[in-house]
Amino acid sequence: MICLGIESSAHTFGISIVSDSDGKCNILANERHSVTTKEGGLIPRELAVHHQEYAKPILESALKKAGVKLEDIDVISFSQGPGIAPALQAGAITARVLALKYGKPLLGVNHCVGHIEIGKALSGSRDPIVVYVSGANTQIIGYEAGKYRVYGETLDIGLGNLLDSFGRALGMGFPAGPTLDKIYFEKKNYVPLPYTVKGMDLAFAGLQTAAEQKIGKVPKEDLVYSLLHNAFAMVTEVSERALAHTEKTGLLLTGGVAASKALREMLQRMCDARGCKFFVPPFEACVDSGLLPAWLGLIEHKAGVRMKLEDTAVNQRQRTDQVQVTWA
Repeated sequence: MICLGIESSAHTFGISIVSDSDGKCNILANERHSVTTKEGGLIPRELAVHHQEYAKPILESALKKAGVKLEDIDVISFSQGPGIAPALQAGAITARVLALKYGKPLLGVNHCVGHIEIGKALSGSRDPIVVYVSGANTQIIGYEAGKYRVYGETLDIGLGNLLDSFGRALGMGFPAGPTLDKIYFEKKNYVPLPYTVKGMDLAFAGLQTAAEQKIGKVPKEDLVYSLLHNAFAMVTEVSERALAHTEKTGLLLTGGVAASKALREMLQRMCDARGCKFFVPPFEACVDSGLLPAWLGLIEHKAGVRMKLEDTAVNQRQRTDQVQVTWA
């Protein structure tokens, strides 16, 4: 079976084509283009314009690389939510047009669950606690009784948004995370900042405000190190608590912030201390791309999930734990 997946939930428009072979994910094409800025953040209407502009060339590039035609595709899927509404709409419209024109089944899938399933498929993890950290999302997740349960999550902003907003306050463009991660390893002294864990949940807004108030008053390297150290330690603490609660023996890190070397090192040390296996998928499966909806769309379709056109409206607030997992 071959599935074409369209991702457009935020700053990236991507189209991937995947097939399954003996239950394994075979990537035929993974083409994408992302919005970046030299300063400032993202503007929703500009994301929609970007996605509409790149839809055709990305599609043509993906089909060419995969060596297939649209007639060869068995199912078309797209990220239905959560995400930025104008951006989601651009991908949904593209998917609907293709499905209607070529008479293909259409599935809208959950972006967060897409991260989990492609991460599991390409890392070899089976039943892990999932640390899902991206721009807008920070969740500690585990499969239980037919759904991906959220054991802990951010109460305000996502970890990626914390990094990008703080980077913007330092005069950086988007995304700021990679630059901050490099500065982290130039650390000298720890600067006391808020550390907010409430049971299994986290809050980052107070940390961001306190750090921004210290800009220009302490060395930048120390401030960046301290903000990242606290934020990542908070995520690590809740992740370890979820492992203890569920007695699962694997931890999967996914989402755009999974690219952080500093976060990986902290989680790896925690897993080593617990005798837990630590999994990080390839970079292409961590960041937003068409791989997420493509692989999830394929396994959902094989499990018998079907949608009418009227069921494919985008849902920018769709949660991970609202999805019934029928393919496990």
